[in-house]
Amino acid sequence: MLDETLLDTPEGLAEADHRGLLRGAAEAGARVRAAARNAAEAGIGGLKPDGRPRAVLIAGPGAAATHTADLLGTLAGPGSPVVRLAPAGVAPAAGALRWELPGWAGSVDLLLIATPDGTEPSLSLLAEQAYRRGCSVVGVAPPGTPLADAVAGAHGLFLPMATAPYDQEEPLAASSPGVLWALLTPLLALLDRVGLLDAPPEALEKVADRLDHIAERCGPAIATYSNPAKTLAAELADALPVVWTEGTSAGPAGRRFAAALAELAGRPALVAELPEALAAHSALLAGPLAASADPDDFFRDRVEEPPALRARVVLLRDRPIGGLTAAPAARDVALSHDTPISELEPEEGGELETLAELIAVTDFAAVYLALASGA
Repeated sequence: MLDETLLDTPEGLAEADHRGLLRGAAEAGARVRAAARNAAEAGIGGLKPDGRPRAVLIAGPGAAATHTADLLGTLAGPGSPVVRLAPAGVAPAAGALRWELPGWAGSVDLLLIATPDGTEPSLSLLAEQAYRRGCSVVGVAPPGTPLADAVAGAHGLFLPMATAPYDQEEPLAASSPGVLWALLTPLLALLDRVGLLDAPPEALEKVADRLDHIAERCGPAIATYSNPAKTLAAELADALPVVWTEGTSAGPAGRRFAAALAELAGRPALVAELPEALAAHSALLAGPLAASADPDDFFRDRVEEPPALRARVVLLRDRPIGGLTAAPAARDVALSHDTPISELEPEEGGELETLAELIAVTDFAAVYLALASGA
């Protein structure tokens, strides 16, 4: 059950936030600036690549690496050479995970290692394996970790992760906003230099400014009625989020939102891209999870029963170009099944800025839902 009164009690939210999630969301802009500064000091601006790599391989643990690879692949565009190396292992512990390079990886490929931990033995071994194969190696991790030494031993480029003192107080959630931007930002700067995507320093500064703006709009002191993140959290209190995305950059934002709801708030969510989502989820909206579904006897006493889980569509759009949009059809499908719909659409700006806004608002919503539901 969601304690909606807690949403408008900043002191209560702070007391419930044992994992520093609100602080991480509020400081996302500062993380981008610190990460960009670290990347510049590490010498990214002076790199003179010999050309675009054939493939960009990304390795790292958990949702942080998954989201980073998803975002970089999307921003790199069609025909993107970005490939995530998924780990094997018997447990999600640093010492149990194993990564291997694909058999075809070689001297024309680039290996990116991104981890908020840096103590995973297999990632250090992966850097050594890449060096033997002739791959270029770049690592992003906290400074002073074994991975930093392994990347240096592989004659690679180590980019210190932008960390904060409180990061060491509690284990970092892989879906934490601070973790995402600390890992993603230096890799954006690197791939801009390589020529795979467009993320110059001025674009990263605009991303930081947009994240600061969202932190002001969605902060704990802002009342629910004028706070889009708190409003969304309240709307999803007893709902199954059915996240529909429209637009290239909205896709990874929606997938990250679903992952954050699961990891941070313990809530299931479904995600799909429009227009295919309308066919993929039509039976779901017409089934027992529909808002109009009324199992058994309508007149029975429900006072002692927990509220039934009902679908709610969350439409994330990044302002599709050219006027082609499935949003009206999506609204019609949802309303025809008496399914409520929430919509998020960013303010005007570049692709990185609008993507950052969608991620920031949904990050705040997932955090509020986690804190108000006692997750």
